[in-house]
Amino acid sequence: MVAVMILLFLGLLILGVPIAFGTGVGTIAYLLGSDNLSLLVLAQKMWTTMDSFTTLAIPLFMLAGSLMNGGGITKRIVELSSKLVGHITGSLGHVTILASMLFASMSGSSAASCAAIGGMLIPAMKKKGYDADYAVGVTSVASIMGPIIPPASPLSSILPSPATL
Repeated sequence: MVAVMILLFLGLLILGVPIAFGTGVGTIAYLLGSDNLSLLVLAQKMWTTMDSFTTLAIPLFMLAGSLMNGGGITKRIVELSSKLVGHITGSLGHVTILASMLFASMSGSSAASCAAIGGMLIPAMKKKGYDADYAVGVTSVASIMGPIIPPASPLSSILPSPATL
């Protein structure tokens, strides 16, 4: 039964079906052909996965990034970063790194940082002659580094509190 699921998934990929749909169709085919599992288990697993605060936080961080971008905070962060490191050769890459780190340390989310800063600076980097792959790589790596800068939450959750020191 597992072989049928894998072959169905690979066949759908070859036909050009998106990966998410191919995975879903393969999983449902496995569940329908299996006597041990039912579609009720699938529905219960989907609900328990969606019913968590962590899953809810991701779209809310994206909303926060969109609001910050719409309110002009992102432009001000980019201008500050440009004034700090704009004199260095290849400064737009440095500006991207610094702006992503500042934005992600405020929002606490690397996804929100990548969406907000990347939407603004990736086209600017391409316009200045940077390779598109390089621009995307710099933005994504910089946004991942940002949440470890205080006051972001991931770093504060692994550090001991001052009372225990």
